[in-house]
Amino acid sequence: MLAAALAGAGLTVAAAPAAHAAASEAVAKLPIASYSALAVDSVHQRVYVADSYLGSQYNPGLIAVYDFQGKQITTISTTQHISGLALNADGSTLYVGGREVIWRYDTSTYTPNGTYVSTDTCGRSLAFSGGALYYTTPYAYPTSQCDTALTYLDSYAPVTNTTTRTNWQDHGNLQLEAGPGDRMLMGQPLNSSAADPFLTVYDAGGGNLVRHAARRFADADGKGALNLKDMAFSADGSKIAVADASAGTRLLNTTDLSDAADGYQALPAGASASAVAFGGDGKYLARGASADGSTPDLLVQPADPADSTAPLEFAFEGSLDGDRVAPRGLEWAADGSRLFAVTTNAAGNQYWLHIIQPPAVQYDARFTGGLAHSPAQAVVGEALAVRGKLEQDGPAPAEPLKVRATRTDADGTHDLGTFTVKGDGTFSVLDEPDLVGDATYRISFLGDLTHRPAEDVTTTVSVGKAPTSIALTAPEEVPIDSGVKIAGTFTAQGKALPERAVLAVERSDRLGTGTLSSVTVAADGTFTINDIPRTRRKVTYTVSWPGDDLHGASTASATVLVTR
Repeated sequence: MLAAALAGAGLTVAAAPAAHAAASEAVAKLPIASYSALAVDSVHQRVYVADSYLGSQYNPGLIAVYDFQGKQITTISTTQHISGLALNADGSTLYVGGREVIWRYDTSTYTPNGTYVSTDTCGRSLAFSGGALYYTTPYAYPTSQCDTALTYLDSYAPVTNTTTRTNWQDHGNLQLEAGPGDRMLMGQPLNSSAADPFLTVYDAGGGNLVRHAARRFADADGKGALNLKDMAFSADGSKIAVADASAGTRLLNTTDLSDAADGYQALPAGASASAVAFGGDGKYLARGASADGSTPDLLVQPADPADSTAPLEFAFEGSLDGDRVAPRGLEWAADGSRLFAVTTNAAGNQYWLHIIQPPAVQYDARFTGGLAHSPAQAVVGEALAVRGKLEQDGPAPAEPLKVRATRTDADGTHDLGTFTVKGDGTFSVLDEPDLVGDATYRISFLGDLTHRPAEDVTTTVSVGKAPTSIALTAPEEVPIDSGVKIAGTFTAQGKALPERAVLAVERSDRLGTGTLSSVTVAADGTFTINDIPRTRRKVTYTVSWPGDDLHGASTASATVLVTR
């Protein structure tokens, strides 16, 4: 029923086919025409989505407030545009970035209290870290120059109700992200005033900022520069994931921003990274993307890059779901029980809020009974089926599970692709081996968000040469002066011969054995032998082919009685 509901809503679950059996989703159409920020209050189970509505000092702002089930609680209207949201540590205060003010809202009553700050015309980014609120202040006139505007990093101390300019600054719409242990990230989007943008880590403890690791990404030729769309700390703060529109999902070490030893698999072909978020419990990572059609826009997968469990993939396509994940459009509940995703249409003027609950548990899966194959004698170039059975615990999947198969032979290891598991757990891996000798088949189930991976199972198959055969049709008796005509057919199974077969012909009579002229097989496999016997009585004609690297030898004989 869930699968049918998702399909009816225009949402495609594109991969890890069984995973969505244990995941549920609610979707709310947002009352906004542009998007600024997303904030999740796990204490009060509230989700805040802000409409940026930049462009004019007269534009008002709007924040839509939802509960964790997707029900709209209220909307908050402001007299100026909104361009950033942040919650304090206990979720009691929502900070809202306005054009000339930082509003503070009590999250129990939504009562506002504002502090006037430096004018922002381009959109603020907010982060609460180390007991203080940090916010950016970009200014450009006209606003068409916002992408290259000089942006300041400022702070607000709730205890003293004072604002401070930190003196950190650079060009572009600088983005902020808070993390565990009073850490904070600042990233610079790619712009014409920053051909090689930076990413840097701050320690916000103690009431002032101390910069630690920093990195620019371009090589000596200026290639590979960061194209930042989003960034996130892992639950323990040791790693940073970056949504890079040029490079996909980068995984970095927090200590020095070096590339982590193990990274995540590439996004699906045609998908450009737009958002990233780690689950608060450390189990899952969500990766958002901009992609067309049925290409996945959202992957939910284990946060550990060494875990090969297949991700749960969502392809948003349709007027009920949006078309892609908006930049910075992913956040998790603190306990990892829900993922909140903001999607938008291709035009960027409609928005949706998706509330996704990943499965709470995973079930075991196992291969049983070993592997069998048919036919019993495998030959080069002919179909071979390797059969087995996969058992899985937990509820029956809404769509079939899949296993992956490889073949290892003298030429190395070959990926054979994925194969569907039937309802009774059986599966067949179809292959066409192309080398003589032992071929080892390894069958894997990598798991998904519902099932743990199974221990691989293998079998070794001895692959022989493909058989060949020769059939002869000869007269039983001929006069010696009329000659002998023998028709034949040569058949080779498996791979086609690179050239037409050339057959050897021998004649044996009472005078001895001799070699006749060889014959070349026609394209349809036929051939003809013409001979003038040299003596009467029985004459035996033997036709043979020696075989090649992939085909076995064959021979056939016919005996003719030669009379006067």
